[in-house]
Amino acid sequence: MSSATDQRNVGVGLNHGGATVKGFVQKACSPDRPLNDSLEGELQAFLTNEDQLHTYDDLTKVNPVTPTTVLKCLQARYSVKVFYTNAGCTLVALNPFQPIPDLYSLDVMKEYHCAPQPQESKPHIFIVAEEAYRNVQGQVEPVNQSLVVSGESGAGKTWTSRCLMKYYATVAASSSVVKSQGTVERIEKRVLDSNPIMEAFGNACTLRNNNSSRFGKYIQLQLDRCQMLVGASVQTYLLEKTRVACQLANERNFHIFYQMMKGATEEQKKEWMMPQGQHFAWLPNVEKTIEEDCFQETVEAMVHLGIDTERQRQIFRILAGILQLGNVNFCSSADESHLCNLEEQSKESMQRAAELLLVPAVELQSCLTVRMLKAGKQSVLKPCSQAECSVRRDCLAKTIYAQLFEWLVTFINNSICADQSTWCNFIGVLDVYGFECFQINNLEQLCINYANEKLQQHFVAHYLRAQQEEYVSEGLEWSFVKYQDNQRCLDLLEGSPISVFSLLNEESRLNRASDAQTFRIRLEKELCDNANISWDKFSKEPHFTVAHYAGKVNYQIQGMVEKNKDPVPPELIGLLQKADNPLLQQIFADKESDNSPTKGLSKVTVVSKFKNSLESLMKILHNTTPHYTRCIKPNPDCKPLTFKKEEVIMQLEACGIVETIHISAAGFPIRIPFKSFIQRYGLIRPKYSKLNSGTPSVDAEADSVDASQEVEELLRMVLQYQTFEKQSSLVHCGRTKVFLTQLMLDLLEGQRGKILSQCAFSIQCCWLRFQRRRRHVRQQSATLIQAAVRSWLVRKQVKRWNRAASVIQSTWRKWTAALKSLAEAELDDAKDMVEEEEIPPLNPVIRERGSVQLSSIPEPVTVRGWPMGLALASAPSITVSLTATGFQKMMSVMASLNLPSRKGEYKVETNQYTQGVASIRAQPKGSVKLHCQRSPLLYADRKPGKKTEVTGFNEILLEKTL
Repeated sequence: MSSATDQRNVGVGLNHGGATVKGFVQKACSPDRPLNDSLEGELQAFLTNEDQLHTYDDLTKVNPVTPTTVLKCLQARYSVKVFYTNAGCTLVALNPFQPIPDLYSLDVMKEYHCAPQPQESKPHIFIVAEEAYRNVQGQVEPVNQSLVVSGESGAGKTWTSRCLMKYYATVAASSSVVKSQGTVERIEKRVLDSNPIMEAFGNACTLRNNNSSRFGKYIQLQLDRCQMLVGASVQTYLLEKTRVACQLANERNFHIFYQMMKGATEEQKKEWMMPQGQHFAWLPNVEKTIEEDCFQETVEAMVHLGIDTERQRQIFRILAGILQLGNVNFCSSADESHLCNLEEQSKESMQRAAELLLVPAVELQSCLTVRMLKAGKQSVLKPCSQAECSVRRDCLAKTIYAQLFEWLVTFINNSICADQSTWCNFIGVLDVYGFECFQINNLEQLCINYANEKLQQHFVAHYLRAQQEEYVSEGLEWSFVKYQDNQRCLDLLEGSPISVFSLLNEESRLNRASDAQTFRIRLEKELCDNANISWDKFSKEPHFTVAHYAGKVNYQIQGMVEKNKDPVPPELIGLLQKADNPLLQQIFADKESDNSPTKGLSKVTVVSKFKNSLESLMKILHNTTPHYTRCIKPNPDCKPLTFKKEEVIMQLEACGIVETIHISAAGFPIRIPFKSFIQRYGLIRPKYSKLNSGTPSVDAEADSVDASQEVEELLRMVLQYQTFEKQSSLVHCGRTKVFLTQLMLDLLEGQRGKILSQCAFSIQCCWLRFQRRRRHVRQQSATLIQAAVRSWLVRKQVKRWNRAASVIQSTWRKWTAALKSLAEAELDDAKDMVEEEEIPPLNPVIRERGSVQLSSIPEPVTVRGWPMGLALASAPSITVSLTATGFQKMMSVMASLNLPSRKGEYKVETNQYTQGVASIRAQPKGSVKLHCQRSPLLYADRKPGKKTEVTGFNEILLEKTL
C-alpha cells in the first residue's frame, strides 16, 4: 500500500455516506430518517438475505447501520469461522477460544506483507500491523505508531499482542542486509522470549480468562533507519501484587508458581524445599491445568535473555520462599503486650522461608510480630496483633514479588533494548487489562477500569469527536452522530479539585486509621453533584457505584485506603537488605520505606503513581499514529465457537463500535493538508512537479487560497476521465485539508503510481544507456591496455628466448668441438709403428671398400675388436682363424664385420681390456696392439642393432646414429 495512507489523521475505511461540499465536489446531505417504521422496514429488508451477511468484510457497507445489523453480520461471519471484520477505522476481532490452523502462519504473514494493497485483502490483524509498518516507512508525521488492543478480560488481547510482536519480529528482521543473520535471529528471539517471562510472572487464571494480564504493558519495537527491528523496550503499569497473598474463589495465583509445582524436577523441588504432596495456602486450584503451565518454556526464555543458571536458582528460591510464607500463621495472644506466637504447623514453614530467603529465622519472625514506632528521636517496639502479623506477612510477600517483577522488567529491557543512537522510530503495542466487574471490586479494579476509561476517551477524542468537529471547521455541512462521551466519568475519578482519587489520596495521607463508613460519607458529601456516582444506603458493606462507559461497577470501600497507602514497614526492608541472597540485596539496595516519616504528606500513593504512569502513556499515544483493534468476547464461558448475542451487543455498545461505523460510513476517513497533498500528488500535472521540492510559503492565507485552487484543478483533471456515478461522494476540499474516501485515495495513488513508473522507466533507460556507454569506453580502454601489455610481454619473452638460444648454441658448439677433439685424441693417441719394409700398393678393390690389405702378412691375423669397433672388409684371399670368446662380444664383432662365414678361418679375440687397443689406421706389422680407453662420447656404451649393415673397412660407427 502506498505511503499516502501515512498522511491520514484517522485510520482507513470504505465510506459512501454524505455531507454537503463546496466547489466542484459536492456531497448531498444525508436526510434524517423520517419515521421509525421506515427504519424497521430497511432493517427487515436487509436481514432477509441472511445467507450473504458473512460477506460484509467491512461493517460500513451495512445499510442501515444499527446494533442489530452489526450484530447479525458479526454472528454470520463467526459462524463460518471468520473472526476479523473491519469497522471503518477500527478492526473488530472475535475470540474463537480455540487454535485456528494456518491463520497466523509465516505464509500468511508474507502474503499480507508483500500485498500491494493490504486493505483490499481479507480483514486480519496483520493488515493493521502492515499499515503501521508502512506508515513508518513513509516517514510522514507522526511517524511513530501505536497499536492499541482493547477489550474485556478474555477477549483475546494478549494473544493479539503476541501475533503483532511475532509479525514485526518476522517482517522487520527477514530482509536485513546490514546485520548478520545470527544477530537478527538473536534480536528476534529475545524480543519474542520476553513474552513468556512477562506472562508467567504477570498473568493469572481468573474467573473470566485463563490467561488474564494482571498488569498493563506497552512494548516499543525499535526500528532503525532501514525499518529493521533492532531492539525493544517494555513499560509496565500497576502489577496486581495483592494476588500473591489473596486469590478469589475459583481463581489462581500467578502462573509461575504453578509452573514450578508441575514442571520442576525432583532435584529442583528438593532444593526449593517443596516436598511431594505439600499444600500451599497461596496456591489454590492446583489441580486445574491450563496451556500456560509450561515451566520449560519459561526457563528457556530466561536462558535466551541471558539469565544464567545461578541467577535462576536465586529467583526460584525467592519464589519458593514466598510460597512458604503463605503457610505461616500466627496465634492470637491473650495480652496485647505479648508477642503473637507461631502455630505449631507453621514453625517448619517459617524455618524454610528463612532458609530460602537466606535471612535469619529469628529476625524474620521478629519483623513479622513486632513493629517499631518512632517518637521523636526514640524508637519504640510494640507487639503486633494477630491481624497485624498477617498483614505484615502479606506485605512482605507482595513487596518481594513486586520488586522481583520490576527487576525482571529492567533486566529484559537491558537485554533487548537497543542503544538510543541505533534506532529512530518505534511501533508500540499496548496490551492492558480489560474492563473488569467482579462480585467484589476494590482498588485494583478501580485503577484498571480508570485506565480503560482513559483509553476510551482517547478513542472518542481521536476518532469520533475530533473527526466531526473537524468536518464543521473545514466547511462540511455535517449532521452530528451521537456517541457516548465518558468525560464526566473521568472528571469523577481524576478531576480537580475534588474527585474520587483526590479524596482517596487525602484520606491515605492522614496519619490515622481509616474508617470505611466515614470515607463513604465524605465521598457522598463531596461528589453528590456528579451523576456517575451513586450509593446504596441500605447495604451493610460501605461501597460506591460508578457508571462507567461499559456499565456500572460497585467498589468496596473497606481496605481501599490501606491498599492505596501500600505501607512497607522499614524493618522488613532492612531485613531484606541484609539477606545473603545476592538478588534480594540487589533489588532492595538503597530502597527506602514508603512510610518514611520524612516524607510526610508528600508520600506517593498507589493511585498517584498509577495516574502519573498512565498520563505518560497517554502522552505517548497522543504523539503517535494510533491503530485500534477491538477484541470482542463472544461468550462469558470461553467456549469454542459459541456466540452469545447479549454478551456481544453489550460490548459493541460499550466501546462505541456502532457510532464509529456511523461516522466512518458517512464521512471521509482520510484527511490530508493542502501542502502535503500537492507535494505528494502534484506530480500528476507537470507544472506542479516543482512544488515537490517543498519550498516554504510566505503568506499563509494567500498560500492556502492558491493551494485550494491548485488542489481543485488537480482533482478535476483526475476525475474528468472517471465514470463514477457520484463523483461528489469521493472527495471534499475543505479550508485547509482535502477529505478523501478510500476509493478516491486508491484512484490518486493509481495515477501517481503510473507517473512514477514512467519516470522510473525514463530514469532506468538513461541510467542503462549511461552504463552501456561507460562500459563500452571501459572495454576499449581495457583492450588497449591489454594489447600493450601483451605486446610488451611477447617482446620480453622473445628476447629471453633469443638469449637462451644463443647460450644453448654456444654451449652446444663448445660441447661438440670438445667431443670431436676427444674422439680424435682417442684414435690418434698411439704412435704409428715404423715400417720395416715397404708396403705394397693397395688393391683397387680393397681401396674402394676402404679396407686394409693384409695379403703380405703370412700368418693369420689376430683381430681384436673394439666394442662398437672397427669393421673389417671381406678378405677372401686371407685366411684368418676366428676364436670367439664371450657370447655378447662375439655377436658384437660378427655384426660389425661383413665376412664370409668360414668356420675356423678367422680368429677374433675381444680381450682388448687386457692387452690394449692400438690404431689400425696404418698397416699393422705382426700383431696389432690396440690401446683402449672408455669413450666419453654419447654412444660409447650403446650396442649396434642386429639389422645394421656395416661396410667399409676402418669405418667408425661412432659417427653414425643408430
